[in-house]
Amino acid sequence: MDKYDAMTYGERVADLYDEWYKDYDENAITALSRLARGGRALELGIGTGRIAIPLQRKGVEVHGIDASPAMVTRLRAKEGGENLPVTFGNFADVAVEGQYALIYVMFNTFFALLTQDEQVRCFENVSRHLTAVGVFVIEAFVPDLTRFKRGQNLSVIQLDEDQVRFDATLHDPLRQLVTSHHVLLSENGTRLYPVKLRYVWPSEMDLMARLAGLRLQQRWGGWEGIEFTDDSTRHISVYARE
Repeated sequence: MDKYDAMTYGERVADLYDEWYKDYDENAITALSRLARGGRALELGIGTGRIAIPLQRKGVEVHGIDASPAMVTRLRAKEGGENLPVTFGNFADVAVEGQYALIYVMFNTFFALLTQDEQVRCFENVSRHLTAVGVFVIEAFVPDLTRFKRGQNLSVIQLDEDQVRFDATLHDPLRQLVTSHHVLLSENGTRLYPVKLRYVWPSEMDLMARLAGLRLQQRWGGWEGIEFTDDSTRHISVYARE
């Protein structure tokens, strides 16, 4: 994956993204709407509008950033997505004007920034674009290194009469880098959907926030506000100015 960049995943998976990832948690929309407190919101990695469009229906003015024109084309084809403001680029740079009451990044998308420097830069730029009482919300998995045996993992995602979908993954613990292919096998042939992630431990994320002048305000184990514990497999972290 020598040519992998910020556009690669979205450009390759756009035609199947909404089929593979149809659902969202309605509790997430409710929580984000509450956290916006009547102000503007900015989604980092807005994609096909899986969250932005239902959040907009709640009355929140939503803007977005994405690197993939193909994903945004899918967004534009949906009711409510045709006029939603989107800036193209790597969301580490938060290349937008003005300030927002809520900036958020969903579905582990923060991990699409593949170096610690990029991730820290994202926090710093987000901090500059938050209102005085604004919040930055990240939804992410808690790393589970037991998934990997000898630095790799192979898992079947879907298996039926017509196709097989599985993930093939390599793990680099020194760089906290996960390199995967979503592989789709069918009668029409083989299709590959590459993805790379740099995972971050919650404690490392909190330190990045502090470097940017932000501090953890709340952390939940789910969008319904359940307690985050050592058994939690994901976290929703809410950061605000110190």
